[in-house]
Amino acid sequence: MGKDYTIRNVSLLSMWLVWFAFMPGPVLYAQTVSATKPNILWLVTEDISPYISSYGDSTAKTPNLERLAKEGVRFTNVFSVSGVCAPSRSCLITGMYPTSIGTNNMRTLNPYPGLGIPKYSVVLPPEVKMLSELMRRAGYYCTNNNKQDYQFEAPLSGWNESSLKAHWRNRPSGKPFFAVVNFEVTHESQIWMKKDDELLVDPAKVKIPPYYPESPIIRRDLARMYSNIMEMDRKVGEKLKELEDDGLLENTIIVWYSDNGGPIPRGKREIYDTGLHVPMIIRYPDKKLAGTVNTDLVSFVDFAPTTLSLAGANIPSYLQGQAFAGVSKAESPRKYIYAARDRMDSEYDLVRAVRDKRFKYIRNYQPEKPYMQNIAYRKQMDLMNELLKFEKEGKLDSVQQLWFRKNKDEEELFDTQNDPFELKNLAADLAHSSKLGELRAALDKWMVLTKDKGFIEEKDWVASFWPNMIQPATQKPTLKSSAGVVSLKSETVGASLSYKILNQSATSGSVEWELYSSPFRLKQGQKIIAVAERIGYKSSDKLEFTYKN
Repeated sequence: MGKDYTIRNVSLLSMWLVWFAFMPGPVLYAQTVSATKPNILWLVTEDISPYISSYGDSTAKTPNLERLAKEGVRFTNVFSVSGVCAPSRSCLITGMYPTSIGTNNMRTLNPYPGLGIPKYSVVLPPEVKMLSELMRRAGYYCTNNNKQDYQFEAPLSGWNESSLKAHWRNRPSGKPFFAVVNFEVTHESQIWMKKDDELLVDPAKVKIPPYYPESPIIRRDLARMYSNIMEMDRKVGEKLKELEDDGLLENTIIVWYSDNGGPIPRGKREIYDTGLHVPMIIRYPDKKLAGTVNTDLVSFVDFAPTTLSLAGANIPSYLQGQAFAGVSKAESPRKYIYAARDRMDSEYDLVRAVRDKRFKYIRNYQPEKPYMQNIAYRKQMDLMNELLKFEKEGKLDSVQQLWFRKNKDEEELFDTQNDPFELKNLAADLAHSSKLGELRAALDKWMVLTKDKGFIEEKDWVASFWPNMIQPATQKPTLKSSAGVVSLKSETVGASLSYKILNQSATSGSVEWELYSSPFRLKQGQKIIAVAERIGYKSSDKLEFTYKN
């Protein structure tokens, strides 16, 4: 690769991307097309690669996940779009690549004064809605326990409930649910926060990856990671029991997966497979396809269209993925998955990747930067500090030293079948020149088609939707009433409307926010409170109206 691929030579692409940044596409919002709707439950664990027995790693005992694998479908080629949670979660909840909607920097809801970046909520294109809102429009009761981390503040229209107390049991009788349950016990932070807890795995029995040296400290933290996985498995079992107790197990599609790889260094935040490749198991009602293995490539950008497809709902045309199951399943599996790395906390790095079933191509736009980023957050982990100590003392071997190189190769190509840890760069190997050219072209095409925002300075990007760094506000809803029939509207393009109907004696906190979709009737003395919200904007002022003959 030559100079054409360095960040200093992308000005024309940047101009093109800025020009098209907010051009809306045609929209087709979800409407119910199926009379029979299954419940859909996402069980989301944090920060794990396929470190479980059903994927060949029996270090941790995970009987509940083994049960899911025996009763469901185990997917072997599922990949996040980023090696870290907030960009990945923005993709899961919108069905859009983070680089396409500008949610690619980790993270936007934290301020970084030293970088001149405020805390900001990304303004999405006006047609883009949260998947949960689309599911609500399709007739579902939607709950989230509890983590969001979408790079924007979730509007009221997003969830029926989003809190630690949210539960499918709170839905109206007979209504199907889409529920998300997050298990934070496997999060990276739990390695140091739980380091004094009893270990459930013997450190002597853990397998140390080749990019780590032998060390009791490293073994202990790896044992903590596996112990946390065992705790997560127990929590999964509790949720399965709740479904069984409610008589819902055979009416519910269960999707268990991790929000990115990791949680250990050279895993999380990287776009090697250790940061992107995640386990996923889907259990269908009545154990359909029980015990089978699906080897198709699946990207996180496919989760939203697939969930809508499983619900029997139409799929908005702006979504960038494809359904891998359900009534709208794509005719053929995808050929490639794509990933990106941009700012991680205080550290900028611009990296893009594409992968087919065997080969991974990585393009480093800032090769003058080191592979290992100086992330303060993970220095709370003893394992990370042990690696830094070994590196400083010159005790790492040639493989272990790779991650600590001060400069990056401009291009990397890995044969993940023969080199699963991506340690041998084949980009200069003439025997692989054809594959290199193929993946180069695939990456270029993806970046242009999805209007990659990573080439825009983050401060300029924020200023493009927050003029003068001031968050725009959604316009207050307007109301029309005729003989008790009320209609609502907001002049802000892309705004969603939520409302409550109260009796005169009720308080505003006693009723759930409803998603407005069509005119409705008020009774004498009833009061409506309505709010309009566009994702990334401030919520509007509240409209209040009491119906009187």
